[in-house]
Amino acid sequence: MRHIRTAITIVTLAGFISGLRAEVYTLEQCRALALENNKDLMIRNERLHQAGLQRKEAFAAYLPALDFEGGYTYNQKKISVFDSDQLLPTESFDLATQSYKYNAVINPITHEPVLLPDGTPVPSTVALIPKSAMTYDIHNVFFGAVTLTQPIFMGGKIVAMNKLAKINEEANRYLQRNERENVVYAVDAAYWTVVSLKAKHDLATGYVNLLDSLDRNIHVMLRQGVATQAEVLSVDVKLNEANVDLLKVENGLSLSRMALAQICGLPVDSKPEVADEGNISVSPDAEIARTYDMNRVYENRPDLQALELSASAANQKAKVEMSKMMPNVALIGAYSVSNPNMFDGFKKRFAGAFSVGVLVKIPLWHWGGNYNAYRAAKSEETIARLQVADAREKIELQVNQASFRASEAMKTYQATESNLASAKENLRTATLGFREGVITADDVMAAQTAWLKANSENIDAMIDVQLSDVYLSKVLGTMSTGQSSADR
Repeated sequence: MRHIRTAITIVTLAGFISGLRAEVYTLEQCRALALENNKDLMIRNERLHQAGLQRKEAFAAYLPALDFEGGYTYNQKKISVFDSDQLLPTESFDLATQSYKYNAVINPITHEPVLLPDGTPVPSTVALIPKSAMTYDIHNVFFGAVTLTQPIFMGGKIVAMNKLAKINEEANRYLQRNERENVVYAVDAAYWTVVSLKAKHDLATGYVNLLDSLDRNIHVMLRQGVATQAEVLSVDVKLNEANVDLLKVENGLSLSRMALAQICGLPVDSKPEVADEGNISVSPDAEIARTYDMNRVYENRPDLQALELSASAANQKAKVEMSKMMPNVALIGAYSVSNPNMFDGFKKRFAGAFSVGVLVKIPLWHWGGNYNAYRAAKSEETIARLQVADAREKIELQVNQASFRASEAMKTYQATESNLASAKENLRTATLGFREGVITADDVMAAQTAWLKANSENIDAMIDVQLSDVYLSKVLGTMSTGQSSADR
């Protein structure tokens, strides 16, 4: 019964431990996770979305703008046309003269009009206009207007702004693709680092096992009197060093898994395992091209395309500055209302009217400010063109260096394969010689060290081939990022 309980406990623990095993991720899965969770790429995606909205905003400038303005004003005093009651002289029609004459006071003796000191006749009748009749209550004034503005000619500014918005959106699309490539390259580097350190961990473990077996044998030989204490101590020291190196590799492997998890957006403590652990494959017959169609490379490089678009954007900005020196013409229509209103006498109620007009603005003199702004924008365009030319030269150098690096990585891998085969044969011969007693423990440890170094160099060479190939595809602009051409 006790054995049965023990067996059940072992099975249960085995199932629990297997459940705790980290999930295994392929390179494509790591790329997909990183592209989905990378914050820099999220920012770039949002900038692309923002550029699309700005393009729509720029297009709206072609269309008429409809605005409403309204307000209320309180005035302390009323408004009056006269300061007092007004007396206006009157006239009567004279049939004899067929004209109007003032109704003046006539002197009964002279039968002449009575004149004022200034020579004005004294009117016999007057018309009274009371001050109150010409006084208006404007304590509370309400007003509003609906305005329609249709640009007709803005000096080419609207056209330039629309082209600039489209260029900005396209540039952000290229920058988004470039950011995707950067993420993929970072994932590949972290992925193959995990593969490399796992292979080196297995290698270090095998090296420790070799030294451990040698240590046991040398202790047996010491008891038999065919080995010295110095040889035993030498092997013990070597074994301790190997254990320390194994611990360092284990720490490095754990840190590399954390780095991969962070890039993929996984919990840092998840320590993901990768599918290529212990399965690094390199085709030794792969040939690396040494010459490339640089025009095709330039077309495929998203960073260069974005830089060229920045030069086009600088050209449109110069046109925007040029528009400031051109006449602006706009059609304006409005419907205005107010309370009180004066459309039909002074009435305290809302009333309104339509108005249509044309607004023309012609810049005359700004002390060279607008012209100098235009020249500065043209200078910015020249700088952008020079940056594009410089980038093309650097990309050509980058492609040649990446091709050389990939070619040299393959040569190094082939050399390490040959060196590894020699190291394995040397270790086999040394082990047999030690068993036969014709080779010392120091010779065996030297062969083991050479085997360890050859394996380590071979692992580094294989990883370098993988990363060199990825980097070459990146500089050529042919890297696959899982993004369709429509999205680009």
